[in-house]
Amino acid sequence: MELRTPPPLGEHLRSPRLRSAMLVQQEALHAAREFLRGEDFVELLPPLIGPVTDPGGRGAKALDVDYYGQPYKLMTSAILYKQASLKGFPRLFYIAPNVRVEPPETASTGRHLVEFHQIDVELAGGTRRDVQELAAGLLTHVVRHVWTAVPQVLRELGREELEFAELRQGKFDSLTHAEAVARLLAGGHAQSPDAEIDWAGERILSLEADRPFFVNDYPKGSRGFYDREDRERPGVLRNFDLIAHGGFGELVSGSERENDYATIVTRMRESGENPAKYAWYLELAREGIEASAGFGMGLQRLVRYLTGLDALWQVSAYPKLPGVIAP
Repeated sequence: MELRTPPPLGEHLRSPRLRSAMLVQQEALHAAREFLRGEDFVELLPPLIGPVTDPGGRGAKALDVDYYGQPYKLMTSAILYKQASLKGFPRLFYIAPNVRVEPPETASTGRHLVEFHQIDVELAGGTRRDVQELAAGLLTHVVRHVWTAVPQVLRELGREELEFAELRQGKFDSLTHAEAVARLLAGGHAQSPDAEIDWAGERILSLEADRPFFVNDYPKGSRGFYDREDRERPGVLRNFDLIAHGGFGELVSGSERENDYATIVTRMRESGENPAKYAWYLELAREGIEASAGFGMGLQRLVRYLTGLDALWQVSAYPKLPGVIAP
């Protein structure tokens, strides 16, 4: 796997490989919008800054912004705004830019950027099954479209249609977090049962698969306060990841959302968050936020998966790797 840092920006922008990746990205975005609008979702433009942002990234930090003397944050994820927007838009999506200051050691993973985009979807009244079906349908539609629109580009990048055969037929597997942990432990990988599947573990599971698969039921404490806890199974969250096969790892994270005001405050405190920071969000929750479910699909991770390239910087026109100063 090629994990070197990007060349100077001008050289990178002239790269035929980048041009191919951007042609694939263009078609993937077209197909994503086509699919979601066909399912009656409305596209909103996401906020870029706010008084608070998603606290749930693995070791990532938000960048501070001076907003007329007030301390604001660049969005690491617009998930709280998706929930708020359900008041007027029960089926909504963003193509959302995110900024996460990842630890410098993640620069060599091939799967982290400081700036990236997500296809962010939220469904009022939705269940985990509902949004998993949406995520699977979205991915299937995108893959079918790019292989129709730019097959030669994909082949020139070394991809073969056979690699997507199971996916194009809409076939997805699933397992629980506990089952994934057991599989990894049996194979000699030291995966904690109380944490998210680590990146090395994700890669192991991904390489073993011949189609994308869902991992369900992450343990409480491993994700943000907004993931709903299963009322009948305390300590288990009603959430999921969608992992791509072929070693490409996580493409999607999603969940049913917690919408009860008192429970949200309790979960914030349990996770070490200060509820006072979330005053605007909690005010809306007190008024009543729609029960919902949703997910975010990483755009650059999707394009890397489609193209088969080694690292996310190769599918970003203006890549910023963790710890690496770049224009």
